Amino acid sequence: MREIKTLVQKTARRLEAAGVGDARLEADLIWTTALGIDRAALYAAFPETPPPGAERRAESLCERRLNREPIAYLMGEREFYGLRIAVGPGVLIPRHETETVVEQTLRVVEGALAPTLADAGCGSGAIAVALAVARPDAVVYALDVSPRALELTARNAAAHSVSERVRVAESDLLAALPCAVNAVAANLPYVASAEIPLLEPEVSRFEPREALDGGEDGLDLARRLLAEAGERLLPGGALVLEIDPRQAAAAQAAAHACFPTAHVRIERDLAGRDRVLVVQT
Repeated sequence: MREIKTLVQKTARRLEAAGVGDARLEADLIWTTALGIDRAALYAAFPETPPPGAERRAESLCERRLNREPIAYLMGEREFYGLRIAVGPGVLIPRHETETVVEQTLRVVEGALAPTLADAGCGSGAIAVALAVARPDAVVYALDVSPRALELTARNAAAHSVSERVRVAESDLLAALPCAVNAVAANLPYVASAEIPLLEPEVSRFEPREALDGGEDGLDLARRLLAEAGERLLPGGALVLEIDPRQAAAAQAAAHACFPTAHVRIERDLAGRDRVLVVQT
């Protein structure tokens, strides 16, 4: 039987030949998942032969990746805001740019004691859990229409010991929110419908369309949330919403229409792109 290093290199060559980016990194991740170890342990085990069943597991994972299934679904998790967040088919994979939503939400409630927050369209619960971990005095309402999303959110809240403060509820946007809150955070679907088939296959074929499709211009759900949020925010409350950089002007206009006296601004992500609409009442 071949040593693990040789098998990892073979997996990387197969991924690279298929046009998968970061093929060597992804080969490492496939093998860490197959072996149930981290990358440091993988490198330490390079001279060894894999235990029974590991090569078969790695082969199955590689075939799924060659079919362009996202690596996060294969691993069953994604790192977000320094936390390991469980993910899976049927729920949007958290992106690093969404960490800007967490940062801006924490910023707008910095002076609030024991703030109440809402994550509208919580998906895996990445935003809700990150907020609850960062603010141990906060209660976060995690809202979504998808039972699968709510299941994952509850699982992630439990994994990070914040279940008592992350309150999960099936809800169309803010419909089931039981009280006014200091801030509403959201990463709602914002891809224009016509653009979804043009996305990379990992997204267009595998991630749920209902978590991507924002209507004709990508702002259908954003406009609905803006219209609802006014009655759901405490005095001085804020709405923090992720957008496509190309939507900045239209999103600001929609925010001003719903909140004519509020302070509205656009914040950039770590790549310098207009990414988050912030509305402070």
